[in-house]
Amino acid sequence: MRKPNLTDVSIFAAVVEAGGFRAAAQKRGLSASSLSDCIRRLESDLGLRLLNRTTRSVTPTAAGERLLERLRPALLEIDAAFNDLDDEAQRPVGTLKLNVPVPVARFMLPDLLARFLRLYPGVNVEVVMENTFIDVTAGGYDAGVRYEESLAKDMIAVPIGPRRQRFVAAAAPRYLAERGTPNEPAELLGHELLGHRFESGKVGVFEFEKDGRVVRVPPQGQMLTSSHDLKIRSAINGLGIVYTFEDFVREPLSDGRLVPILEDWWQAFDGPYLYYHGRRHMPSPLRAFIDFLKAETDMSPGIQ
Repeated sequence: MRKPNLTDVSIFAAVVEAGGFRAAAQKRGLSASSLSDCIRRLESDLGLRLLNRTTRSVTPTAAGERLLERLRPALLEIDAAFNDLDDEAQRPVGTLKLNVPVPVARFMLPDLLARFLRLYPGVNVEVVMENTFIDVTAGGYDAGVRYEESLAKDMIAVPIGPRRQRFVAAAAPRYLAERGTPNEPAELLGHELLGHRFESGKVGVFEFEKDGRVVRVPPQGQMLTSSHDLKIRSAINGLGIVYTFEDFVREPLSDGRLVPILEDWWQAFDGPYLYYHGRRHMPSPLRAFIDFLKAETDMSPGIQ
């Protein structure tokens, strides 16, 4: 096996990420044929076929998948080293890739990123929504956002968004008029509870807390879904009681389409964190975003 050319290795990763030679060539400003030549040379040097090529798609072979999994951290380090040169000029450039849960993408990031991107016009942001915890480096991301209970011990975490959040229980006025308003969590056993199934397959329970006492009520009723929008819309339509992030129901609560219930029992929890692996060369867009978040926190010490 001959020692492979680093450029060929980088092009292999770019072709897989782009899903084909043509898309990768457009990003690189090269011809598709020149990229194909690089891949053939790399496969020849390694003595392995790395890509499955058809007229419709280009996908990595099993060997290519294993190689790419090992290469990603090294390639990210190389990109980060070059991005550090931009740090010296105080002009971060490049793409910040984030993996975040749905509530964060919908309710926290829009305003944060609007302010951040106005400050750093040389930075692009790519956001993928995913609720399960992932290894951000192995997934090709610069950082992720998760809640504290999901963070691995070896991660560096920086607060992002509100430091306290709540789950709230609510139902439509007509539902409560027909079925009555529960005053204690135990009374929910006689009600329609709109359940949520997570990506892991687990069904969430309604968990309430008051004066150190915790009450868990499993959802029961006609509706079980992984869609927050469907669950909340079903509550508005009078199908049952919903228990979810306060941000999801803030608007229907304010306009009266939903009515809060069991307010003394709503459970509060710590807000989310931006998490990332500590590494010697941090990409300049990530460094700029972390500094931005810290400045936001300093300016808002009493975040809701």
